[in-house]
Amino acid sequence: MNFGLSESQQILKTNARKFFAAECPMQEVRRLMETPAAYDAGLWVKMALRMSDRDGRPGVVLRRGDADSGGVLVVLRGRDGLAVLSQVRAADGALAWMRGTGAAPVDQATADAYVARQVRFDPDIWVLEFEAPDLLPPFEAKLV
Repeated sequence: MNFGLSESQQILKTNARKFFAAECPMQEVRRLMETPAAYDAGLWVKMALRMSDRDGRPGVVLRRGDADSGGVLVVLRGRDGLAVLSQVRAADGALAWMRGTGAAPVDQATADAYVARQVRFDPDIWVLEFEAPDLLPPFEAKLV
C-alpha cells in the first residue's frame, strides 16, 4: 500500500509552498495572528483569483479594498444572471458566504445596486467577479 502523495498532490504541495513563501512569509503569518481578525483580505483575494484561473473560471478585481482588513463581495456571472455573495461569519465564527441578492439570479442593475449599497456601508470592501455558469464560487465556500 502506497501512503505517499500522488503526482497531482505533490504538484499541489509544491505550488502551495511557492505561493505562501512568496505571498505570505512566516513573519506575516505571525503578524496576522496578533490582529483581532487574523485575516488578510489581499492575500485571500490573490488565492481566490489563482484558484479560479486554475479551474478555467476567470476572475477579476472590480474594486480594491483594504489589503489588511477589508471585507469581500463576490459577483458570480452565470448563464441565467448574476448572484452577489457577501462575506459573513457563521455562528461558529468561521468564514461563510451569504447570497446577498437572494437565491435566484438577478440582472446587472440589481447586482450593481447591491454592490453600491455595500460599498457605501464599508468603503474598505473588495469586489471580485468570477465567471460561474452554475452560480457557484470557484473557491471552497460555506454558503449560509
